[in-house]
Amino acid sequence: MSNPVRVILITDGDKMARRAMETAAARLGMRCISASAGNPSPLSGPELLALIREAAYDPVLVMVDDKGNPGTGPGENLIELLCTSSEVQVLGAIAVASNTRRAQGTPVDVSVTRDGRLVECPVDKDGNPIVHRPHLQGDTVDVLNRLDLPVVVGIGDPGKMDGADGLRNGCAVTVRAIMEIVSRTIGQAPDFSGAGAGAEANSQTNP
Repeated sequence: MSNPVRVILITDGDKMARRAMETAAARLGMRCISASAGNPSPLSGPELLALIREAAYDPVLVMVDDKGNPGTGPGENLIELLCTSSEVQVLGAIAVASNTRRAQGTPVDVSVTRDGRLVECPVDKDGNPIVHRPHLQGDTVDVLNRLDLPVVVGIGDPGKMDGADGLRNGCAVTVRAIMEIVSRTIGQAPDFSGAGAGAEANSQTNP
């Protein structure tokens, strides 16, 4: 039996999140399952697992999204599936903050602020730290409470944050969050030397 594919989950899947993850994957020499993006997530569990298995190498970035649903939606169902699959090793999750208020939210191990700092509290959608709130609020994060993930990193809205995570900045906040998960689980930061800006198209795995 082959080794499980190492995966990093991102609890967002809109168009800007997709572009941010593709950019980050290109910079870090990773793979990004672009077809998993959507609002909500468009793939079934078997379809997503098949794409993950087809990835040329790992870690693989996988986006999941509930489209603002404060209850358990398609994105959270996919998270549970991947976390219980023997074919996948979930290294951690990037918990994306949103304006959802009815959701329970999730505690985070660390957050990356809009200016790239690591803080031991949640952040809001714009990437500002919220020291008085115990949980990060988001529409696809509640399921993380009942899963034993190695690390959960909080960030604001990928690709946005008033330009702080924009494409012109190389999606620096998103990249920093991915690096934090990798360094805490695999034990080393990704090597930037093999992935230039032109590698973006090669970072994507599509159906």
